Amino acid sequence: MLKPARLLACAIFVATPVWSALPFAVAPVKYQMTDTGYSTEASVEAVRQSTLAAQVSGRVAAVNFDAGDYVKAGTVIVRLSAQELSSAVAGSRAQVAQADATLANARANYERQQQLFQQKFISQAALDRATAEFRSAEAAARAARAGAGQTSAMSGYTVITAPYSGVVAARHVEVGETVAPGTPLMTGFDPKDMRVIANIPQYKLAEVKAAPRVAVEIPSLNKWINAAGVTVLPSADATTHTVKVRIDLPTNLEGVIPGMFARAHFSVGSARKLTIPSTAVVRRSEITAVYVVRKDTVSLRQIRLGTPNGRGQVEVLAGLNPGEVIALDPVKAGIYAKSTANQPAK
Repeated sequence: MLKPARLLACAIFVATPVWSALPFAVAPVKYQMTDTGYSTEASVEAVRQSTLAAQVSGRVAAVNFDAGDYVKAGTVIVRLSAQELSSAVAGSRAQVAQADATLANARANYERQQQLFQQKFISQAALDRATAEFRSAEAAARAARAGAGQTSAMSGYTVITAPYSGVVAARHVEVGETVAPGTPLMTGFDPKDMRVIANIPQYKLAEVKAAPRVAVEIPSLNKWINAAGVTVLPSADATTHTVKVRIDLPTNLEGVIPGMFARAHFSVGSARKLTIPSTAVVRRSEITAVYVVRKDTVSLRQIRLGTPNGRGQVEVLAGLNPGEVIALDPVKAGIYAKSTANQPAK
């Protein structure tokens, strides 16, 4: 009775696949407890992003940075020609000097007229005329000084500096171009602070507000990020009837830039689902499949997937059964499948 048992044990040992001999990692398909909730498409934007524009007319004299450059706060990025404004500043200063001289003369005349009036050598009308001339000279001097200050401030607008440290996203002008007030010069953003913007249907708003956990998926980077905060804006779009939701991301995220496609996952509960890693999925045109490993053979099988449910896992709706083994690296698995298919039969 011992010999058959030994033979059976030996047969089972031989039939067991040796997964370690394969040139790629594998994993069994199994049920897992995963988050459930609502997922929607979103886009990444910078918390601080701005386009600097010209405040005065002039010719572009220097452009010190280009798209992709990192700029520190306060650094001069664009300089406009200040020749015309310099002449205007000089003219304003001359007007201030003229107004001050006129004011000094009017003050002296007013003081003389006061003394003569006290000695009763002039009439009240003459004193009133001198007072009016003095007040008018004072107003003219104030107006001249205000104009000179405004001209001096405008001359400072020829030097455009970075309002904060960041990266140049776009350069809109070249040296030698003539710009007018409001002409865009350069666009930049702060790469340290990013957030995700999602549009939520009204009927999902209560579910989103109740979500205790929010995760953001960046498919192009194969990255999942826990949200640092969520803000539901208190207004809805009158055309689409959706509400905009801002999802704050942690600071200093590497590789995340404005305009990237993202998915926002609002988790409101958990459920037991059949899941596989998203990296194991092969997408070719309209076909979604995985490489299934059976003993020493690897074959491509089409499957139907649900929505990603967090941490790089995706639900399998059809095409796989629990316990089946799939390749985690579809590229290596595809190469291995082709090489074994081309080998002659033994």
